[in-house]
Amino acid sequence: MNWLVVDEIIKNALVEDGAYDDITTNSIMSKDDTCTVDLIAKEEGIIAGIEVFRRVFTLLGNVEVEFLVNEGDKVSYSQLIGKIKGSTKNVLTGERVALNLIQRMSGVATLTRKFADKLDGTKAKLLDTRKTTPGLRILEKYSVTVGGGCNHRYNLADGVLIKDNHIDAAGGITQAIEMARKSVSFVRKLEVEVESLEQLQEALEAKADIIMLDNMDLATMKKAVELTNGRAILEASGNVSLDTIRDIALTGVDYISSGSLTHSYTALDLSMKNLKRIDIYN
Repeated sequence: MNWLVVDEIIKNALVEDGAYDDITTNSIMSKDDTCTVDLIAKEEGIIAGIEVFRRVFTLLGNVEVEFLVNEGDKVSYSQLIGKIKGSTKNVLTGERVALNLIQRMSGVATLTRKFADKLDGTKAKLLDTRKTTPGLRILEKYSVTVGGGCNHRYNLADGVLIKDNHIDAAGGITQAIEMARKSVSFVRKLEVEVESLEQLQEALEAKADIIMLDNMDLATMKKAVELTNGRAILEASGNVSLDTIRDIALTGVDYISSGSLTHSYTALDLSMKNLKRIDIYN
């Protein structure tokens, strides 16, 4: 991950949460107070964001974080997954931001693992999309990889994807691909979205490198795989769920993309509990 970007996310989150003017903590704790506290999983899931969690307290200072699990590990209900030790003021001030980030990242990883497991034994690979939380894309896309998925393009500058509105604006698939090839470096692959076998044939004739089969039923996708016969990489998209993804994979497509990985996940329930004061006189 780009830690300059991640640090800005964390700093902005701390400012948003009023961490530098925590009137409750500041009225109760002195700068010399220290403590230990446990990080506990309150449900089963996949952990992602260990270093992001740790980074919150590194930026605040005088807090050490020890994790008892590794990135991508499966955790269970009531499992002790980490221990935090240091400045009580900074532990309390950073608690919510640190938890918010690791819970959401772990939620993405947990959902992604459920989808990825459905693809066992098939050749299809799982992709995310740009349907991410504004400002948190770097964290959510990273979490997809922890869960066993792959990243599609990171942003609009990361790759050519000609979608339906581009096609309409250009006057057709062939025209859109021809214009893109004239202006984009030869090292870039061109992907185009199609909604029918007729559009697929046009995309193949225009020599698209990757073709996205958008919202096709299973029978049509199977025909699309047969018609393509390896001439382009095929990505299936639209109406992908845990109930449908395996059947989609069995049509023979190369990739399956799902926006739900980053827009419909549920944060994994984690908690910082059992805070104990450290008596500096012992």
